Amino acid sequence: MPHRHSLLWKLTGVLAVFCLLVVSLQVDLSQRLYHASAHLPAPTRQILQEYARQAEIAWRERGAAGVDEFLRDLREREQVWAVVVNERHASLSSVALSDAQRLRLDFVRDISGWLGRPGGQPTLYVPFSDNTSRLVMELPLHLDPRKHLGLWNMLLQQVLPALLALLFGALLYRVLISPLVILRRQANALSAGDLASRVGPGVTRRRDELGELARAFDHMAERLESTVVLQRRLLRDLSHELRTPLSRLRVAGEREPDASALRQRLEREVQGMERLIGDALELVWLDTERPAMPVEAVDMESLWDLLREDACFESGWPSERLPCHLPPDCCVLGNLNGLAQALENILRNAIRHSPPEGVVRLSGSRDGDYWHLRIEDQGPGIKPDQLQQIFLPFTRLNVARPGGDGYGLGLSITRSIVQLQGGEIWAENTFPGLRLNLRLKVYKL
Repeated sequence: MPHRHSLLWKLTGVLAVFCLLVVSLQVDLSQRLYHASAHLPAPTRQILQEYARQAEIAWRERGAAGVDEFLRDLREREQVWAVVVNERHASLSSVALSDAQRLRLDFVRDISGWLGRPGGQPTLYVPFSDNTSRLVMELPLHLDPRKHLGLWNMLLQQVLPALLALLFGALLYRVLISPLVILRRQANALSAGDLASRVGPGVTRRRDELGELARAFDHMAERLESTVVLQRRLLRDLSHELRTPLSRLRVAGEREPDASALRQRLEREVQGMERLIGDALELVWLDTERPAMPVEAVDMESLWDLLREDACFESGWPSERLPCHLPPDCCVLGNLNGLAQALENILRNAIRHSPPEGVVRLSGSRDGDYWHLRIEDQGPGIKPDQLQQIFLPFTRLNVARPGGDGYGLGLSITRSIVQLQGGEIWAENTFPGLRLNLRLKVYKL
């Protein structure tokens, strides 16, 4: 079932309004047109009254001969049937009325009344001044207010719906085609290499399918741009980072006379390059492939104990310097291997930058459907404007954070892992030291 902002409802509503508009306009305008043409206008009534006055003058001055002459002129001029009769329906001309004509006199209409149904030629009467005699005649076609009724009906039944259909098409174009034109233009720009092309808020703010499509396009463009930017930066930084060990190997090969020392140098540099290339490939894989990691319940206190044991073995720290202050029910929903790698990168980084006898602690608290975990060291911290930079690849703040060996990929990999599991990570200074904050989903039974 489409959602309430679906285009289906918009199109249905527009179509319903269009149909109602066409029907209502046709009915209303047809009624208005019918009523406007059902009576003779004042100028027409004046013309007919003038004919009656002339007939009355001809009768009074010349009798039946005058009436005969008037009727002959009127019939030639207007091409209509006409007679002059008295109150007993007797003809005032020299020609008596036939039975059919007498019957016709029973269906005449007053010039101020209704003209009857459209399509006919009504017969009207105009009384003389004494109201005893009258002129009876068919309404001349050129004086009939309904003579253009067929044309008006064609306009109402054919032209008006066509105009409304054009209006309906323009509205549909604005609703449907115009956003698609914008999408097509931005897609062409994106395919041409303009990675900054976006559909824009004019379309993305829509809450229908076209808005969803525009938001998906912008999200795709942002991901594509960030991926290309990351790969370009990784390629540039990776080539720069590889030059240093290769240069050292070249110098050692030219100047180192001891084969054993040269072999040790070769192994050390090769291991470093393998680690660099492996971390770079992993970061690219996480950012481009965005793998769906299987999730499970992860006991953070147990995971910290395991990582603490490895860290103490590598660094020689006693376990007391890596305390855990988590609630006993701290259990998150995540990928065990991914979280282990992320916390291991953070822990090694914290140990590397800690002063002698420093402490790195893990604490946390429940925040709704998330666990807010905090890993704090006692190092010198970093500048506030560099808190976001530490998550960028190949970022090493050697001046602010002593012990800055490595390639600066650990925290970038950590951020990608955490984000793939629906979490967040950010850094803040604690004076002294640096705190890394993680928000991970709560595991619910």
